[in-house]
Formats: sequence, C-alpha cells, structure tokens
Amino acid sequence: MLIMRITIAQLNPTVGDIKGNIKKARQAITISKTKNPDLIVFPELYLTGYPPRDLLDSKWFLEQVNQAEKKLIQISRKNPGMGILIGTVLPANNKKGKKLHNAAILFYKGKIISKTYKTLLPSYDVFDETRYFQHGKEIKPVKFKGNKIGITICEDAWNIHTPLLKERYHIDPVKLLAAKGIDLLINISASPFHIGKESLRRKLFTNHAKKYKIPVVFVNQIGGNDELVFDGRSMFFDKRGNLNTILPSFEEKIKTVDTASNESINYTPQKKIESLYNALVLGLKDYTHKCGFKKVILGLSGGIDSAVTCCIAKDALGKENVIGITMPSRYSSMGSIEDSKKLSKTLGIKFETIPIKNLFSTYLRSLKKQFAGRKSNIAEENIQARIRGNILMALSNKFGYMVLSTGNKSEAAVGYCTLYGDMSGGLSVLSDVPKTLVYKLADYINKDKIIIPEKTITKVPSAELRPNQKDQDTLPPYEILDKIIELYIDRHLSIKEISSKRIPLKTVKWVVNAINKSEYKRRQSAPGLKVTSKAFGTGRRMPIAAKYSV
Repeated sequence: MLIMRITIAQLNPTVGDIKGNIKKARQAITISKTKNPDLIVFPELYLTGYPPRDLLDSKWFLEQVNQAEKKLIQISRKNPGMGILIGTVLPANNKKGKKLHNAAILFYKGKIISKTYKTLLPSYDVFDETRYFQHGKEIKPVKFKGNKIGITICEDAWNIHTPLLKERYHIDPVKLLAAKGIDLLINISASPFHIGKESLRRKLFTNHAKKYKIPVVFVNQIGGNDELVFDGRSMFFDKRGNLNTILPSFEEKIKTVDTASNESINYTPQKKIESLYNALVLGLKDYTHKCGFKKVILGLSGGIDSAVTCCIAKDALGKENVIGITMPSRYSSMGSIEDSKKLSKTLGIKFETIPIKNLFSTYLRSLKKQFAGRKSNIAEENIQARIRGNILMALSNKFGYMVLSTGNKSEAAVGYCTLYGDMSGGLSVLSDVPKTLVYKLADYINKDKIIIPEKTITKVPSAELRPNQKDQDTLPPYEILDKIIELYIDRHLSIKEISSKRIPLKTVKWVVNAINKSEYKRRQSAPGLKVTSKAFGTGRRMPIAAKYSV
C-alpha cells in the first residue's frame, strides 16, 4: 500500500521573478518540514511563473532558470528526507523543433532523480505553448521511495475530457501511466480561473481516481498574471475518488496530506458570484502590485460599473490606496454626483470633484468653425469622455497612480465606449463581466449592508453625455444583448443559429455587426481580467481589416 506524506505548495509566483519564486519555495520547504513530508509539490512552471511568454526566447532568462535549478539542488541536499517536485523549463535535446520543454523536475538528496516533460501542449484560447515548447514523447512512472508515481503536467490530465484535445491528440497520458501500475497520480498545473472551472476540475480528478483506483494529488498555482487569474483550489483524492483535501481559493496555502488516508470531506463548491468577485479582487491586486503600483484612481460616474469597480479596488488594495474622481458635465444629474459621494464615504476612500463643464465649453468654442452647420452628435459626446480620460491620466502621471477603466464586457463587445476616454487606463477590471453579471456583483457587494447606493443599482443605465440619454436608446436590453454575446463569442454560433433561439433577427444582426466592427477598439483597450470561458484579449484573435459573413 502507498503510504506517503505529500506537501501541497499552492503558491503565487511572479512571472520572471525567479529569485523571488525560489525564495518563496525555500520558505515553503522550511514551513513544511514540521510535518515531515516525503515530498513537496509546486505548480507548473513555478520557477518562471506562468505564462512566461517570450521571456523564453532570451538566453539570459534561461540562464537564470538554470541557476535556479542549481540552487534547488543545494536546497535539496540540505533537506535529504524530502523530495522536491517543481515545474520549470528544460532544454529539448533535438535539432529540429522547439528548443524547450515544459517540465517537472524531481530533486532528492541533492540530485535530480527524474525529469518529466509535458506531453499535450495547449494552443487554443489563451494558451500558446506550442510556440515555445516541444512535446514530451516518453510517458513512464517515476520511482520514488519504493513507489511508482505518475507525474503529469496540467493538460496531460485533461485529454479525454477536452474535445478539442481529444481531436488533436490520440494519446491519454493518465491511461498510459495507470497501465504501468502507478501507485499515485500527481498533476501540477497552472490552470486559470473561469466561472465554473472548479467543478470541472473536481469531476475530472474524481473520475481519474475512481477509474484507475489510485490516489490523485492536484497542485495548482494562485495569483494574477496579466489577464489570467489562477484560483488554486488544489485537491487530494483517495483511490475511491473521495475528496480528502481541498485548499482555499485565491490564497496561498501550504498543506500536507497523507496518501494512506481514506477520510473524505463534505464539499460545497464556492458560489459562482462569490468566486467571481474574489477572482476580480485578486486579479486587480496582483496586477497592480506586480506592475509596481501602490494606488489606483478611477472616475466615479454614479453608475453601477464604476461603483462595482471601486468596491473591488477597495477590497484589493485597501481604502487608503483608492482615489475616486467625479467629473460632472452639463448633463450630469445631481443624483449621480451624490451617489458617487455616498459610495466614497461608505468605502472610506479619497474623493475629489473636478467639473468639466468649462473645459467642454472651451472645446466646443475651439471647434465652432469646423462643426458649423452640423448637428450635435457622438463627436460632442465623446469629447466629454476624452476630457475625463485626460484628467485621470494627468493625475496618474503626476502622482504615480494607475488608472482603472470601468467598462464592462457588454459595452466592449459592441463598442459602446470611447477610445482615449472611458477606455483609458492600465487595467479594465470588468472587461470580461457582462452587464447583467455586473448587477449580480452589486447585489453580492450589498449582501450584508448597503454599500453601493440603491439608486445606483435601480436607475436606468446612462452615459449622461446628452440630455435624457439612456443606454437602451442605442443598445438592445442588456438581457438580450448579453445572451447574443455569449452565443456568438463563447459558443461561436452564427446569426441564423442565434436567431433560432427566439431572438429577433434584426437585433442579432445589429449586435454581431457591432461586435465585428469594434475589434479595432478592443485592440487599443487596457488589459482586462479573464473570468469567463471566452474573453476579449489574447484568447480571441480576430482580424480588423477583414470582410466576412457570419
């Protein structure tokens, strides 16, 4: 019978910070020694952080990785009773193809006793591993302390459960390892969060444990790296598929498990809206700090998007590091201004008012000759948004704040946003959150007490850039708009297929056309946090100068 004590090191590496990642690993090893583990396991590509992208093209960076691996040999020598399994990159010994492997190294007693290469390399959505890595070709167990361990790296455990991979690859690494009589399956991952991902992972690894009658250890990283947020939720299953241990979401945790344990725990997945909120908080926190910022600034319009963004910022960074600016124009309602003040006071953040009425008038006077004889339209509306963007960027430049863009996925989809205006910023927190989900986030924020003013939630959405303006003057109702966006963007359906779901054909055509026409805007927007199965950004690469029918 397999009897091992394994420490799960669910940590938050920083991409490129190899020294910092090694330091954190050493601390985890020191902490775990009190539990006397046989093996400590770190996530996929832990040394480099995930994803390292084109850093892997630089020799100097790879040399730093090599030096870090030598340090791990020294650390292993000082901890002779403990194996160290860690994700890194290794050279690929081939003359053709890619020069690197996505790898896992097992250190023991100051030596490298195994190297495992990732077999299935994802190249869809946000993943682009075939750009850098060579496929591993050998799938075999690793002998360690009298046991045969199957080591897999993220996607290697997903093949039979991911249709896209099943079509592309005709091997199942887990099945092959099980056929060779492994006593334990370990999967190290950098598996990004999206709504519902936790349940998918649990089902996946439960099935592996039940099917092959082996214990399973899943170790996932946490943290925000650019648009990706990693939720952790590392798990241990006994050989019957019972969940024995699950680590918390969105926080670093070091925990030692006993593979001989048959105890199971009652498991309730985190509520989707709660996990979404926590993902946005962590994503904003890590993006801000890893980019070297301490404080953020955002425009508060009195609308629900800026209010929700502000609440997320306060929880991510602390009230002392969030600055809210209201910039009323001639069209701003007193209610919107008062709601912004009320929100800021409740949150305890710094709040300032900078009116733009006179600046807007100056713009109009300067353009009077050029605009003569033409009716006021979107040009004048966008001037107001760009004035506000300029003010926020000026404060950013002067004081070193990072500007938060407050637009949502629904607006970004159809271009209901202004380049160099409300799209200005270093991070777009809600860029992958549809408007209907923004309202649910607001309800979640207010679950215990009123933080976002009720009027902010109940009033009709408006950009307030012209008299009596309402979002629905231009857009379909958000319930319909968000449904079309999901069907077109997430599920890749055609106009005909979408309209067959009892959605007016005219509305579907308008939305799809607006999405396609707005690609140039999205290319120039701030990075956003990915929280759905398909976000705008690196995971969706559409042409701009193109003509196609849907």
